Amino acid sequence: MPDIHNEKSHRRRAFVADTTALILFFTMTGVINERFIAGMGWDQVLHARILGAALMVPVARPYGIWRDYVMQHAQPTNRLSQLFWDSVALVSLQVPIYVAIIAVSGASGHGLWRGVLGATTMMLVLGRPYGAFLNGVRRLFGLPSGGAQPMSLRT
Repeated sequence: MPDIHNEKSHRRRAFVADTTALILFFTMTGVINERFIAGMGWDQVLHARILGAALMVPVARPYGIWRDYVMQHAQPTNRLSQLFWDSVALVSLQVPIYVAIIAVSGASGHGLWRGVLGATTMMLVLGRPYGAFLNGVRRLFGLPSGGAQPMSLRT
């Protein structure tokens, strides 16, 4: 018979770990992209980061599960494979959300396109560093790293 208390505790820790990792990592990288690549004003950057943080809370755990699923395709001993699949996971789920965030926050025209291209480029480059950061945060919360077998909503 499964221990309901441990299952709930694990699910709660997985939610907090994935959310903490996403907010910390992408608040910093978002500021860099919005201010210095998209050319948004500091007031727009602040608005985008507040909106982004609010959206990251419900998105972080589903993204963690998505990433774990995608990372099953990566070869555990092949860094290039891990880099590729981490980048695919990040770009495929986060870029569309990010585009909506900066558009609602005031980016338009060329600034919007520069922001989209900047975010896509950053997420391609940051896919693996974020994946490693996420795994590190998960370890701090006593959770297994993702990728080999997804941490589902049930485990």
